[in-house]
Amino acid sequence: MQYNRPMTSAQLYSQFSTLPDAMKTEVADFIAFLQQKAKVEKKSKDRPFGIAKGLIKIADDFDEPLDDFKDYM
Repeated sequence: MQYNRPMTSAQLYSQFSTLPDAMKTEVADFIAFLQQKAKVEKKSKDRPFGIAKGLIKIADDFDEPLDDFKDYM
């Protein structure tokens, strides 16, 4: 059975209640998986801009020639 639009809670419960107990357990496991997936997706989107500010330092002489290459310049 395929739906083009989301099922209502009553429709879901009606379908769920007709399943054998073993399949109800599988559905419950899948629901737990989806809930965990939703938490992970939400967590990754909540990073504010500039969260790593100040963690990387660049030396003032970063663009200066290296002493190791003086013989070649």
